[in-house]
This record gives sequence, structure tokens and C-alpha cells, in this order.
Amino acid sequence: MSEKRDYYEVLGVAKDASSADLKNAFRSLARKYHPDRSQEDDAENKFKEIQEAYAVLSDAEKRAQFDRFGHGNTGGSPFGGFGGGGFNINLEDVMGGDFFSNIFGGGGGGGGSQSSRRRGSDIRMFHTVDLEKIYAGSTEEVEVELPVACSKCAGTGAKDGNISDCSDCSGQGRVRMRQQVGPFVQDVVRDCPRCKGAGNQIDENCGPCRGNGKEIKSTTLRFNIPAGAEAGTRLRMRGKGEPAPQGKGQDGDLFIEIDIDQHLWYERSNADLIMSLPLGYTDLVLGTSVTLEHIDGKELVIKIPPYSNSGDTIEIKKRGLPRNRGSGRGDVIVLLKLHMPKKVDKKSKKILQDLKPVLGPKDILERIKDDAKERRN
Repeated sequence: MSEKRDYYEVLGVAKDASSADLKNAFRSLARKYHPDRSQEDDAENKFKEIQEAYAVLSDAEKRAQFDRFGHGNTGGSPFGGFGGGGFNINLEDVMGGDFFSNIFGGGGGGGGSQSSRRRGSDIRMFHTVDLEKIYAGSTEEVEVELPVACSKCAGTGAKDGNISDCSDCSGQGRVRMRQQVGPFVQDVVRDCPRCKGAGNQIDENCGPCRGNGKEIKSTTLRFNIPAGAEAGTRLRMRGKGEPAPQGKGQDGDLFIEIDIDQHLWYERSNADLIMSLPLGYTDLVLGTSVTLEHIDGKELVIKIPPYSNSGDTIEIKKRGLPRNRGSGRGDVIVLLKLHMPKKVDKKSKKILQDLKPVLGPKDILERIKDDAKERRN
């Protein structure tokens, strides 16, 4: 059997530690090693060791005996079988009410009804718009089916709205329970398991809603989509979610998540719009101009300079989307690509063969080197 560690060493405090030092050390270690929340190896044994050390050192008489005799008293333990659990401490005094609340889900004090803090669940829905609406911003109006409080029972779930106090908690919604963790005893106040914190019970279910207190109703929603909004933006409509349980408390919220339709040629990168522009070889060599319809309602003119390469990009400043954080607009970025025909007739092939000495590189190795230099600059 391993030898017991010194109690001061267990708590990590000096021998002249004050009561406050002991309490702070114990609270820190208890939170770290509590078996119901710790991931540490051998947490249960460490927690028991910490309890034992604090129980002795926090008691002036037992601490004095320990300072005098330690663990090795040949005349029998001065703590009266302490190692077997001969002490009882209320953890609420040491840890505060939140400690057991975090572990067991109940409060450490107070017995008031929780109905005022009960709320309905939130609802999420998706709404899809096109890129033009993201550019300009938009006011949307949609018709949706949403749950609301039953009109017959006012959301209580009871026939004619008649409810009575819960017999287990006398209408308080909370019950006091006693929890034991090792040698420590704690009074814990938690939601009544019978009424789930509502404080009341249904004697007879409402017929139309079958006791769930809700009905589905067609609702018109109006909301604004800000200019430049990103895909995944969530708009919140307070009180439009699930109604509060049994008609008591706060209704949940409705979250509208924005999705954006794919554009015919643009891809989005924050406020910038990116597109590729396939061009014939002659257009790249001689230069050209391409005009497209744009999301701002004005024509977008793309000017391709002579001797452009496939892979070159052209930036058209301030024709992208509005920046949702800050002023101005993003850019339109055009990636030039060489259009390769799938089939060429004999006459065109002959023309291309004749042009090959003119259009092709004279020294392929030198052209490879030059291209590498251009790419690295």
C-alpha cells in the first residue's frame, strides 16, 4: 500500500497557508479533478485525496493534530477513522452554488419558478436570392407556415386553457434535492422533473392541438437583405420561432439564412467578381473589346490589349459588389483563356500550317526560359 502524501503537498500550499489560501486551492483542484467532469487519469482517487486533505486542514483542531502527528500516529488516528469518511462538509460553502449546477444541471440556491426563463426553440429557414439583389440590397416578402400558440388554449396545451399547480413542486417549478459526492453533501435546487420547470400540470389535453399548445399558421414575413450580404448571412426575427412552452415564457426566434443563386458567369470572392473570358488566338494577338450585361444594370466593357496571353487577368476597378464592411465596391477580375476549337476544316488547317513559322516560337527552349522569367517577376 502506497504511503499517504502530505496534506499540504496534496493541496499545493505552504504549511502556514491561510484559510482563504486553502479554500482557493481546494476549489481549483476540485474543479479540475471532479470525476463527473475531469478527463484526467485516476481523477476519482485524486478527488478523494483532495477532499480528505481539505477536510483536515480547514478544521483548526484537526489541522493542529495533523501538524503534530502527521499520518504516523502509533496511538491510533487522531481523526477518528478520518480516512474512511468521518467528516461531512457542505460544498456550497466552499465551491459556490454554480459548482453543482454545472455538474448536475441544477441551481445551488433559490427556489423560484423557472417559467419566466423558459423560451420556445429557435427556427432556421433558408431564402435564396440572385446576385443582382445582393448588389442592390432587397426587401423580401415571403409566405411561410410557422408554429404559433394554439388559439383555443392560448398555448397552454390544456382544454380551455385550464391548468393546475404541479402537485410535486406546488406550482414553483423547482424542487430541492440532496446530492452526495463522496463525503460532501449539497442541497441542489433544480427543475421539477414532473412539470419540467413549468410549475403547472395539464389535467385534460386541448383537443385541437392535442396538448402540445401549438398550431401551424400561414405567416407573411418581410425582411431586408443588405447590399453586399454574404452567403450564409443570418437575419434574426425575434419572437417568430417556436412558441413558449405551455404559453409561459418567451417565444423563440426565427433565423433566415441567405443563400445566393449561381450567376451565369460570375464567381464571387468577397466583394470581387471573377469570370473567365475565352478568346480566339487572333483576338489575343490583335486585341479586341467585349461588352457584357452587368449586375448594376450598366454595360461592362472589357478591353483586351494586343499580344495578351492566355492566363492574363484584367481588373476592372469598382465594378464588383458593395463592401459590406466599409465603403466602395470590389473589382471585376477577368481571366483570359484561349478558346480551342474542337474541329478545324482542311482549308483552315492549311492556313494554320502556313502561319506556323510566323506565329510559333523560333527557339522553344529560349521561349520556355523567357516564360519562366515573366512568371517569376
